[in-house]
Amino acid sequence: MNPIAEKLGEVGLPAPVSELAAKDWDVVIVGGGHNGLTTAAYLARAGKSVLVLERRERLGGACTLERPFGDDRFVVSPCAYVLGLLDQRVIDDLELHRRGLRWWIADPNLWIPFADGSSLGQFLDDSRTQANLEAMGVSKADIDGYWRHGKLYDDIRKLLRKGERDAWEGDTPTRAEIEEMLGGNREMIDLVFEASIAEVMEDHFSDQRLRDAFFGGGVIGTWAGPKDPGTASVKLMHHQGDLDGRGSNWAYVEGGMGMVSFAIADAATEAGASLACGVPVARILPGEGVELEDGTRVRARTVVSNADPKRVLDLIGRDEIAAADAGYRDRLEEWDVRSPVVKFNAALDALPNWTAADGAEWPARAMIELTDGIDSAQAAFERCAAGEPAVGFAEVYTQTGFDPSPAPEGKHSMTVFGQYAPYELSSGDWDSRREEVARQFIDLIDKFAPGIEDRLIDWEVLGPPDIESRIGLTGGNIFQGQVTPDQMWEKRLAARTPIPGFYLCGAATHPGGSVIATNGRNAAAAVLADG
Repeated sequence: MNPIAEKLGEVGLPAPVSELAAKDWDVVIVGGGHNGLTTAAYLARAGKSVLVLERRERLGGACTLERPFGDDRFVVSPCAYVLGLLDQRVIDDLELHRRGLRWWIADPNLWIPFADGSSLGQFLDDSRTQANLEAMGVSKADIDGYWRHGKLYDDIRKLLRKGERDAWEGDTPTRAEIEEMLGGNREMIDLVFEASIAEVMEDHFSDQRLRDAFFGGGVIGTWAGPKDPGTASVKLMHHQGDLDGRGSNWAYVEGGMGMVSFAIADAATEAGASLACGVPVARILPGEGVELEDGTRVRARTVVSNADPKRVLDLIGRDEIAAADAGYRDRLEEWDVRSPVVKFNAALDALPNWTAADGAEWPARAMIELTDGIDSAQAAFERCAAGEPAVGFAEVYTQTGFDPSPAPEGKHSMTVFGQYAPYELSSGDWDSRREEVARQFIDLIDKFAPGIEDRLIDWEVLGPPDIESRIGLTGGNIFQGQVTPDQMWEKRLAARTPIPGFYLCGAATHPGGSVIATNGRNAAAAVLADG
């Protein structure tokens, strides 16, 4: 474990603020999330003097580690739970394995228990998945459709990521270029730019259980229901990883997801970057540097923001942005950061006992999806859009199924990614309704793992306002903005901005949200190319 990981990212100051402010920096990076740290590492490796300023007392942004419970032996990643899209070039270039980054691929990669006590698993061994489908009584036509469905996503992944160019690297390809990369295949083009995840499934299989099981990837972090246009592309974004060279899979990181950020931070410091926590930036002054909340100015020729676009509007100023490019200001103001995501993090006396795998511990090494079905999820989104929390979909992760280290001996942690819950409630507020939302989580889990409440030691609920205030993500949007087609590819923000000396590196930039780090590498490349 590297020194930053040992401190859970609480690195303090590398020198007094007055000393940091006395220096002329090549680059100041606002925000110490994993993308900002990646940018810092690459720029420092290129010989630039780099200072990262993080307002919180710990590094990592949404991909960090905290001790949220009364028993501080429980260590939890509050917002980022599993690894699947991390850039292999970043892993190799920054030698993240040498810095302690290790993981276990979840197996089954996705497991869906049903209310009738049956279940469906996507195992790493395809023959086990085939046997599971046959045991469920799925027709041969639908089993064949299931495999064609998976192959369609994988074929698109290979064409976009493994062809003559990697579409995630550097400047985004245009729609016309993407269509050419896909060979003009209308089915693929429709999936990338238009279709709902429900439509794509309907084209491949009719068994309602399959449709109920596999819509989740299309709504993760998205202000939409599974029947809404563009949700197929959300699943595609999450399907474009190549972890361990084994294609699209998800994995548990040893120690928790914050270890990704801490390994990148270690690479940045080794390269000579300075990382400062507890230093909130009040203003960005392009071409000059930044001004801290206490009025101190830190000089830098270039400023890179890991903060989301709404924060950029405040940090630079709407009039100042408009003076450079009024259209760019309008674009940032219109950027959609609505989020339906609510998190339920818990400390457990014992692992959940899932009815569909009674007495077995292997589900703790899976990624578990809970739902009452696709129609119920669509209705839940509609309730959310009307201002009501309706937790009708959840992904459950038990870190301690692989890795006992983040909990006291014999105890466990459980983290849950839930939807749907709005930022603004139609009545009351998050403080007054937090226990009600927790009850929705507990009741949903209890349908599939009865008695879960008796195993709870402690819990926290993080609604969109909590994610905003704790992590600094406007609207609580973990991807710094919608990842539907209207805000992806050439419609995603670029690292370069029309403001001289100012760049973006966060999840709002191409290629999108999640723990990818390509955003940070792209930003560093743009800064270096521009001199």
